[in-house]
Amino acid sequence: MSDIVLASNSPRRRELLSLLGFEFVADPADIDESQLSGESPPDYVSRLAWEKAQAIAARRSGLVIAADTIVVDGEELLGKPQDELDAWRMLLQLRGRTHQVYTGLAILDSRTGESFIDICRTDVPMRNYSEDEIEAYIASGDPMDKAGAYAIQHAGFHPVEGLTGCFASVMGLPLCHLVVGLQQFGFSIPEDLGIRCQAVFNYVCPALEAILGQA
Repeated sequence: MSDIVLASNSPRRRELLSLLGFEFVADPADIDESQLSGESPPDYVSRLAWEKAQAIAARRSGLVIAADTIVVDGEELLGKPQDELDAWRMLLQLRGRTHQVYTGLAILDSRTGESFIDICRTDVPMRNYSEDEIEAYIASGDPMDKAGAYAIQHAGFHPVEGLTGCFASVMGLPLCHLVVGLQQFGFSIPEDLGIRCQAVFNYVCPALEAILGQA
């Protein structure tokens, strides 16, 4: 059994974690993801990430990595669209404006109880895409399982322009924050992680040097 467990079945999180070169297994956590009354977005994602980690640690031995990501526009949390009409609403609402994406990260060693919790906030500027582009993107089916009804990495739609924050966090797993956490558990991180990450996403990340000292 792998010593690393990803508490998610998200293909995007699996892809991101695989960049570290570690073997892991994916085991999604089934928890109540309802937001508590008065709970702020950072507190919300932090709590959900921690509860996911605890749920998996209760049944598996090893190091559990869990994350939760939400899209926030002003005071509104944008989850996955309920249908195509809802996807239209979200994409029109976000068009040409900047919103926030919060990702909560939790690492928990079920054997020792040692833990690490962090939150990554990214300001996401959306380009002024056309309604024809929205229609084509929705027809592709891609928005329907995405918070905020978009995938930042979608090559055809490419909804975001001028991003200066963490690309990986918007996808669901902030790698730099994860690396900081894993180092506290004694993991050695590939020296070429920055090169790998930027090559995969074709994005020059401003966080790599600031957080990891990698260009």
